[in-house]
Amino acid sequence: MQITLYTTEHCPVCNMVKLTLLQKGVEFEIIDDLNIMSTKGFKSAPMLEVDEKIMNAKEAINWIKTL
Repeated sequence: MQITLYTTEHCPVCNMVKLTLLQKGVEFEIIDDLNIMSTKGFKSAPMLEVDEKIMNAKEAINWIKTL
């Protein structure tokens, strides 16, 4: 499973998603490059990509809780 967290620095919601992933012991990549996020069409952060499925923060937290 390929998991990527698209995040920005000093974002409290981003940090919450990151912490939740870490607490569950999930391995993930962090991308904080705004150009990459813009290219993907993201207008907000955080966004979580799991095997090409994109989730916003709420969807991501709910998904992580099911692990």
